Amino acid sequence: MKQVRWLYLLRRYLLFFAIVTFVISCSMMLFLNTVTRATGIEFTEEYVSDAAKATAVNILLLSALLTVIDALRRYFFVTRPVRRIVKAAEQMASGDFSTRVPEMYGIDGFDEIARCFNALAEELSGTETLRTDFIANVSHELKTPLAVIQNYGTMLQKPGLSEEKRIEYAKAVTDASRRLASLITNILKLNKLENQKIFPAGERYDLGEQLSECLLGFEEAWEAKNLDMEIELAEDVCATADRELLSLVWNNLFSNAIKFTDEGGKVSITLTADAEWAVVCVSDTGCGMSPEVGRHIFEKFYQGDSSRATQGNGLGLALVKRVIDLTGAEINVTSQPGVGSTFTVRLRREADGEV
Repeated sequence: MKQVRWLYLLRRYLLFFAIVTFVISCSMMLFLNTVTRATGIEFTEEYVSDAAKATAVNILLLSALLTVIDALRRYFFVTRPVRRIVKAAEQMASGDFSTRVPEMYGIDGFDEIARCFNALAEELSGTETLRTDFIANVSHELKTPLAVIQNYGTMLQKPGLSEEKRIEYAKAVTDASRRLASLITNILKLNKLENQKIFPAGERYDLGEQLSECLLGFEEAWEAKNLDMEIELAEDVCATADRELLSLVWNNLFSNAIKFTDEGGKVSITLTADAEWAVVCVSDTGCGMSPEVGRHIFEKFYQGDSSRATQGNGLGLALVKRVIDLTGAEINVTSQPGVGSTFTVRLRREADGEV
């Protein structure tokens, strides 16, 4: 390849040299002819021969100089920028997304290409980091329940195991299996939502009725912890959205509020409305969180309270955020360690009683 390339460059510069020589020769001949006619001077054969030799040397030198200048121009303004871009592209193709093309100030066209290339590399670098982190987190989250299932399954095979221990170990296997199933289900849901480019047209329905239905699914959980449930839902507040997707939001927010509230605590759920927005607030008197934790709660697999990590997989709020983004809604969080947290969701609303 290199030999063919050098032959191509040599042929191109020889052609350029020949064209320049021809142009200069014609110009010199035209000049001498004009001078002869204007002055009427007759040149001797010896004078013409010497002049022709000097002119030929000058033409060759000028042609060589112009060829060198053109070669240098092409190298600094074309060849070298192209080589830099090609080298960076090859490094990126091999998986090195940290590569960047140096800025090419003053080189028309290539400076814009370099900026676009670096922007692409930056975006790919961020995507690759997210992908790597996601795979690492999924692998870690899958290993934990699988290890529990394997360990307790092995202990269940021990001879002479008491009925009490057998039930305890079987329950541990069942709980780990459910957690694993929940993790896989949430991963599939999140993947579907993240690859959903067009949000389907939703249906109009009563938002308060949906919240009540979702709450009923957690009745056993809040009664088991003896929680004080304070529920205030305004009537006839309608929303036009995807009912199934919004149920993911409510179920995850209700689940977290109950999970992070200690026994005997309080969970408050309210639905209010104004001229433009329907507002759902989910508050608890749980452990709360610091501002640092609050900045990361919508990230996949992030769990601020490690003591409760076995109760979830860190995907619930990531699902919530994705659904909120798809619906064009808003979500805000206020929290204080040791006091509790409040999640506020604002949805564009339908006027009360409209058909």
